[in-house]
Amino acid sequence: MVCFPGYSPAGFLLPLLLQASRWCSAVSEFSVKGPDEPINVLLGADATLPCQLSPEQSAAHMHIRWYRDQLSPAVLVYQNGQERGGQQMLEYRGRTELVGDSIHKGSVALLIQHVRASDNGQYQCRFKDGHISQEAIVELHVIGLGSAPHVHMMGPEDGGIRVLCSSGGWFPKPRVQWSNMAGVKLPTLSESQTQDGDGLFYVEASLVVTDSSLGNVTCSIQNPFSGQEKVSAIFLPEPFFPRTSPWKAALAGTLPVLGLLLIGISYTGWREHQAKEREVKKTKKESHERDQMRNEKEMALTAKANLEAELEGRKALYNEDWKKALLYPDWRKEQFQLAPVTLSHEIFHQNNSDPERKENFREGTQDLSLSNKQEDCNLITLTQEGFSFWRHFWEVDIEDIDEWTLGIYEEPIENNKYLQKKKYRVLQKKGCEYRALTYFLQDISLEKSLPIEKCLRKIVIFLDYEDGDISFYNMTDGTHIFSFTQASFSGSVHPYFKLKSMEMSSSAQY
Repeated sequence: MVCFPGYSPAGFLLPLLLQASRWCSAVSEFSVKGPDEPINVLLGADATLPCQLSPEQSAAHMHIRWYRDQLSPAVLVYQNGQERGGQQMLEYRGRTELVGDSIHKGSVALLIQHVRASDNGQYQCRFKDGHISQEAIVELHVIGLGSAPHVHMMGPEDGGIRVLCSSGGWFPKPRVQWSNMAGVKLPTLSESQTQDGDGLFYVEASLVVTDSSLGNVTCSIQNPFSGQEKVSAIFLPEPFFPRTSPWKAALAGTLPVLGLLLIGISYTGWREHQAKEREVKKTKKESHERDQMRNEKEMALTAKANLEAELEGRKALYNEDWKKALLYPDWRKEQFQLAPVTLSHEIFHQNNSDPERKENFREGTQDLSLSNKQEDCNLITLTQEGFSFWRHFWEVDIEDIDEWTLGIYEEPIENNKYLQKKKYRVLQKKGCEYRALTYFLQDISLEKSLPIEKCLRKIVIFLDYEDGDISFYNMTDGTHIFSFTQASFSGSVHPYFKLKSMEMSSSAQY
């Protein structure tokens, strides 16, 4: 090994390792920045809390967490490219989301919908990449502007007049200030503030006015976050103030009247206060009802979406193997072509509506068995030379008929010694009994009674020529009635329907 004078392998490696360590540290380190000033949002509005990585880089692969006092449960968790609701606080579910499409630039903003008083305070925005995590603090100020102050006189007190100022619906705790017409501040005698169930403050402040020359007295209530205020004033007539000794006699005479007047004013103020409380309760009730209706609507939409998804899943499974599923005739139609058939409605109604004509029709066809003339009774006309390939379907409205025969027949082929006569595969009704028949060469090769309790009124027939399948469905309730399988057609197939059950000739065998 060749060595240079004054240098060793360790002397080369140490600077390289230190340089690589500083380079990795520079790549992996980052910081998180939030806004310098608090975010002010009116009560009930939507709040957007920004948060930014520095230097600018993609945060799509990072673990992002917004939280309040503790990491879990959190306000919102983003991990593996999507939001995670398992660790979310109950009061923020359905009200928070990440907004904007700048996560690839490291910009992550938290949207809080319908801000409440309880949302006021600090939020932590935390980014974690591997073992490295950084966070920033974002301050949210919720501003609730209450009602205009209600100011009224309470009565004489300590040589002056006691005045009361009240207002509700404030957040956070408001500041109350009395002043005269010149804007000079007056000291408050007493003040009380209470919170309701929603965290909003109701404030009452009183003042004793002893100077009869003041005239107007103003009550101002101010929000400490935004500085917004609402002001009301009251005029104090000079005769209402207590007098010195020369006027004591006159004042003594007016005290009963003043007392009654003050009682009336107090009662009026109490009535107005009660009306205000009822209005607040009504507003809260309406808000609760709106929230409840919105929740019910969201639940209904979710249930509808679940049902639609389940239906699509069932339909997908059905389409995968629809030939084995004897269900859903409406879906089955999508696999078949509508046959160009026409029903002789004139003959059908003529022989079904008039009892005398119906009886004459029966007499004219009573000796028709499954002979070569039977096709003359077929009420279905096909606008082509029969079916000899693919899949077809058609529907027949049966109405209330005592006897009928419905199905298909196969046309014989001249050069086919096995198919020299028509072969029928039909459903038949006679009275209240139903049966399935396969008739060929004066013989019934299949006869099966069908346990049908309700009268069939609308039937759809599905013909699958290649698979040799004829299926009958009740379109009233969508149930499967019967199927002829493995028919193995060799000739053309035609629809068949007549207002008569099949009567067997003397040579027919069962």
